Amino acid sequence: MTATLYLTRTGLLEPLGQSQVMAYLRGLCAGQEITLVTFEKPADLADRGAVAAARAECVAHGIRWRPLRFRRGPKFLAPALGMAQMLWIALAERRAGRAALIHARSYVPAAVALAAHRLTGAPFIFDMRALWPEELITAGRLSRGGAVHRVLTWLERRCLSRAAAVVSLTRAAVPELERRAPGLDPARVHVIPTCADLDRFAPAVRAEGEPRVFGCAGTVLSGWFRADLLDQVFAALARRDPAARFEVLTRDDPEAVRAALPSLAGEPDRLTVFARRPEDMPEALGRHTASIIVYAGGAPSELGRSPTRLAEILGCGVPVIANAGVGDMAEIIERHRVGVVLNGTGRAEIGAAADALGALLADPGLPARCRAAAKAEFSLATGTAAYAAIYAQILGQGPPGAETGIAAQ
Repeated sequence: MTATLYLTRTGLLEPLGQSQVMAYLRGLCAGQEITLVTFEKPADLADRGAVAAARAECVAHGIRWRPLRFRRGPKFLAPALGMAQMLWIALAERRAGRAALIHARSYVPAAVALAAHRLTGAPFIFDMRALWPEELITAGRLSRGGAVHRVLTWLERRCLSRAAAVVSLTRAAVPELERRAPGLDPARVHVIPTCADLDRFAPAVRAEGEPRVFGCAGTVLSGWFRADLLDQVFAALARRDPAARFEVLTRDDPEAVRAALPSLAGEPDRLTVFARRPEDMPEALGRHTASIIVYAGGAPSELGRSPTRLAEILGCGVPVIANAGVGDMAEIIERHRVGVVLNGTGRAEIGAAADALGALLADPGLPARCRAAAKAEFSLATGTAAYAAIYAQILGQGPPGAETGIAAQ
């Protein structure tokens, strides 16, 4: 049995930890001894029942869970201490023979994996989860060309060059990766979008005659999500359907979200902002008539974005309004006819998208088409098999050029 060390800053107790970490590990743990290192937020750790449930599931799947406490500050000291903790565990696991391979999810874990690789020779996977430095610039948290940006881009190049495999969420990002790391071997680059457990995210039975509910799921205050554009889309849909209701499913502060959506401020009863536990998300998404996904669109940060919410929403048979220039999203929506692509941010373009959605919702075959698109593009089983093939290839248990390479996607 081979041993893999999985490093992520995402908490196992967070919704993404369940949908984008544990969901894959349930399938990958067969034939693998996996150690999982996460950073958990204090509020999540305070829920002792959730902690016990997560630990019990890890034990049931033979996963050694090493949760670390996430700290927001001090600004530079906290992440440095977190990286030191993660590196200490990585070196200890390597010495104990429990890290034949390191799977690093995103940039900070990849920096730790790179250090462990230089110190011990352990091969690692740079699972990029989008272009993080560009996301920080888009969100206004980082200045292009500044000292921190130069460090991050240097780290990015080193990880791209040294990783045994690089996983991109989108095809759209691959040319940019090749530009950033000249000489990057295409055989080491694999495209695996964010997938969803479609046994969980399945169409719900909606009651006849109830008002339409237009929704949005996930953080809207990240800085790279366009809350202002979401507000305009909600407003256009509200004008066309006075009975419609609106929901934002998020862990963001509800009052801050409401402040970011002023168009419905005069009708507070039409807008609901609330959080749902991961296990309750399929039912909550399934109530929506359509969901809105709008990011910066067209910025370099968006090339590598594959929103988890897209896979889950389509799996529930729900169409989307989404803007162009975000990873492979527009191409998927248009090819499968499962939503409307917003090609501008003016009132006329937003109104046209709202009208197009109204026409699309009249198609009785739409929910089944959304579900079929999710199966074709975002099947968890397919994604897990792709990661398993990468593991086998790196560890010498599978043929080179496995079906996870760019050409096979």
